Amino acid sequence: MSSKAIFVQPGGGYEKVVVGSSEVRAAARGEITVRLHANSLNYHDFAVVSGVWGPAEKRIPMADGAGEVIAVGPDVTEFKVGDSVVSTFFPEWINGAPLVEGCNGLSLHHVSSIT
Repeated sequence: MSSKAIFVQPGGGYEKVVVGSSEVRAAARGEITVRLHANSLNYHDFAVVSGVWGPAEKRIPMADGAGEVIAVGPDVTEFKVGDSVVSTFFPEWINGAPLVEGCNGLSLHHVSSIT
């Protein structure tokens, strides 16, 4: 499956933003695949795109988003297909239980800016 995406080329800068597609690989052990329904733009995204924090390699500028789980990899027990989820931005993830389990009662557009 492929997904349409906006990419920022190395170094950043508005002239280095391109629209393209990315192949979505199958969820690996301990991973989930999420179809995004909404995302918010924040200072982090601005800094990456504008070149303030220009990326060293091609990057999709998105730190905060919300969507639906469409696949779960082996050994995933805390999520199932159809769950609504919110992204978090942790450059160096430390494995552990999530602090927020869901966003019941709120739209995905609302929760896309929570983190």
